[in-house]
This record gives sequence, C-alpha cells and structure tokens, in this order.
Amino acid sequence: MRVLVTGAAGFIGSYLCERLIEDGHQVVGVDNLFRGVKDHLASIIQHPMFRFVEGDVSQDHVLDACEEAFGGFELIHHLAAINGTRWFHEAARTVIDVNVNTTLKTLAAAERWGSRYVFASSPEAFGDAANMPLMERSSSVFPSSHDHQRHSYGGSKYLGELAVQHALATGLDARIVRPFNAYGSRLLGDAYGQVIGMMFHAVRSQEAINVHGNGSQTRSFTHINDVIEGFVLAGERSHSVDGQRLLSGCSFNIGSSEEVSILELSKRIVKVTGTQIAPVVGVEGYFGDSKRRVPDCSSAERLLGWRCSTSLDTGLAEVWQELTSHP
Repeated sequence: MRVLVTGAAGFIGSYLCERLIEDGHQVVGVDNLFRGVKDHLASIIQHPMFRFVEGDVSQDHVLDACEEAFGGFELIHHLAAINGTRWFHEAARTVIDVNVNTTLKTLAAAERWGSRYVFASSPEAFGDAANMPLMERSSSVFPSSHDHQRHSYGGSKYLGELAVQHALATGLDARIVRPFNAYGSRLLGDAYGQVIGMMFHAVRSQEAINVHGNGSQTRSFTHINDVIEGFVLAGERSHSVDGQRLLSGCSFNIGSSEEVSILELSKRIVKVTGTQIAPVVGVEGYFGDSKRRVPDCSSAERLLGWRCSTSLDTGLAEVWQELTSHP
C-alpha cells in the first residue's frame, strides 16, 4: 500500500515507518521536527520505498508535497501531535492548535484521496474518568478549565475522536488507536519527555530518579513493539460483513494489563540498570496527574487479534540494553 505517516520522526511514528517499510509498503513520512528527531529514521531514510517530507501537515503545501511523492494514499496513520506533560501546561493553546488542526487537515485529505484513516488518540482523551479499567467506549470526564491546563492535550484528542466519528458520514473508513504509555529506547527523556524515558535518562546521567508525590499513581506501560503491532493491525485489517465495515469507527485500546505504580516502576528501573542511586520520592508533580489508568483491550483482542506480549520487566531490560549498546 501507499501509506502516509504524520509525526513520522516521533517516538511511535519512527518505529511505525520502519515496520511499514519492512512489510513492503511505500511510505511517506512527514514531520516538522518540533519534537521529532530525524535520526530516528536513519535506518530507512535512504530506502527507495520511503520519502521524508519536513513540514507541518496543517499547511496545504505540505500535504501537496506528500501527495507529489507517491500520488494519493491508501492509508493514513495520523500521529502528528504535541505530547509531553509540561507542554500541556506551558503551551496549552499551541497544543490545541496543532493537535486539532492537523487532524482536521488530514481527515480532509483522507476524504479527498479515499484513504483508510487511523487516528492516534490517547487514554488522556478520557480525562479524569474514575472507573477502571478504561473501556473502548468509556465516558470522558474533564474537570473545570479553571483548575489547570493539563487537559489541553486530552481535550484535543477527544475532539479529534469526535472529528473522526463525524467523518464516517462521508464514507471514510476510520479507526482510532489509543496507545497506553508506550515506551522504548527512543522515548524522550528530557524535562518534556515521558516517565520511563526520564528515569532512564536520570540513570545514564548519574542523577537520582525523581518520583512525583508518593508514587502511588499507576499506569499500564506498553512496549513499543506491541504498540506498533496494534497500529499495523488497525490499519490493515479489513473486516466487513454484507458490505458493512465492522472496524470503521471502532476505538482500540492498545495497552498492557499490568498495572504498576510509579514508585514500583522506579524500583524496577533501579534493578534493571543496577544503579546505586536511590529514587527520590516526594518530588512535586504536575497538576491534574491521573491517579490510576489501566485499559480494557477486549475490542482490540476480538476484532484485531491483538494481545500484549511483552512484560514490563522484559521490556525494560530490552530498552536498557539498547540504550547502553548505543551510547
């Protein structure tokens, strides 16, 4: 297939591009490199089946350049977004602008090209939903905007899901994927990164691992290989009965069922890295940090045949090996 991947130089996007090339697809990857790193694409940047376009997909001329590379596309994986918790508070309007407008532009392009469309959403789209596990159709619950700006991201993803559902009326074949706390060796570990990346970065810098609050907040961390498998299956499965597309409009939670507290995560990273520096508990965290988050992935299991196959301990060991073998 001819595939367009937005956010191609990002953490998930770069692994997805590599997998799509490996599977024999023609791929155009687009990224404005605000958070993406072009070196993430080093293994495929010269591949004859891959083209990289630097730019913002909310701009028409960038989409035109993508189209010129291969013509129209049969599949769009839309991953371009501003992520990273600090950005949600420090640049809320930019987060909303980028995340919403890139989605609207790529949806319009998918309608024009007749592409299947896979939207990378997030469990943040559920807001502060308290009932766990999070089902594919759990209700979203957002606090007052007076409290904090964390949900600039989650709100933008919720609006993106609404836009995707609305586009179904035009005949678009669209699917929604919500990866739960993906991790791998390319995960950003700076102050604007995500927790596993930041903890590994601290160890490599011989600094203490910071644990926000008392560390009791939980997450379900999912190895990048499992996440990529979820995206690939969501993009390639074509399940229909009597002409009805059974996957179009479906939302798929892609995540591990292994729920781990952040304090426990820090202890596992200490163990896998062999560091002698103890975690520092009680560091001030981010406003609005969710207390608990664990997915129900029954739709992904039933309709895509997807299952999480990498335990957290195995995944952390693999990531640490990759990080230390490529300093």
